[in-house]
Amino acid sequence: MNDDAQTPLLRVRNVTKTYGGRIGCADVSFDLWPGEVLGVVGESGSGKSTLLGVLAGQLVPDRGEVIFDTRADGPRDTITMSEPERRMLARTDWAFVHQNPRDGLRMNISAGGNVGERLMAVGARHYGNIRSAAADWLGRVEIDELRIDDRPQAFSGGMQQRLQIARNLVTGPRLVFMDEPTGGLDVSVQARLLDLLRGLVRDMGLSAIVVTHDLAVVRLLADRLMVMKSGRVVEAGLTDQVLDDPQHAYTQLLVSSVLQV
Repeated sequence: MNDDAQTPLLRVRNVTKTYGGRIGCADVSFDLWPGEVLGVVGESGSGKSTLLGVLAGQLVPDRGEVIFDTRADGPRDTITMSEPERRMLARTDWAFVHQNPRDGLRMNISAGGNVGERLMAVGARHYGNIRSAAADWLGRVEIDELRIDDRPQAFSGGMQQRLQIARNLVTGPRLVFMDEPTGGLDVSVQARLLDLLRGLVRDMGLSAIVVTHDLAVVRLLADRLMVMKSGRVVEAGLTDQVLDDPQHAYTQLLVSSVLQV
């Protein structure tokens, strides 16, 4: 495999997705480096969720390349991968944190089972080791290990989101896709979750792509920022530079609307 210091973990080129005559995203290109967090912001309908779906292999673009630096074979275009290869990538090197944790959890099995299931998907079979790893990860996301046998329905929204994060990170992925990870949570719960995510990203050296409409989220989590409008990237750069000195009129509008709240 290529040297991580010289090879982007993810190389995106001219990704375009349309729905009939409507643009989902158009000609999006960027590089994501190992250990880097990229924020993607914009209003509803800006194309950020479509872009995330394409990058995570959930949507097929009309054109473009999404090249991931795989452990075994080096850079591969995930769009041309076989479906089994993409599924394996999603279970190992990738993780996806949904806005609604119910979309990323098995609600009918225990908290420990949710975390352990992902380990089993990559070949773990020793029950004691799986349960021990699940208990460890519950602790890491600030869920009492005594609740390992409780089902997610018994958890608050914030706890469900932290459980989804544990389920996703237990296999040590290298790239995490996050779709509005704090959406729908109370402000105090959001702050706690963001602090937890920032610590995990730093401690694990994760790369991440965070889609959100909340500029406070990207300010805290993202190294770099892309601003999308009508399916296109209208501004990109270091997060603090973009937010403190926005150049595009749309970015200026987004930032000023937050300041006026």
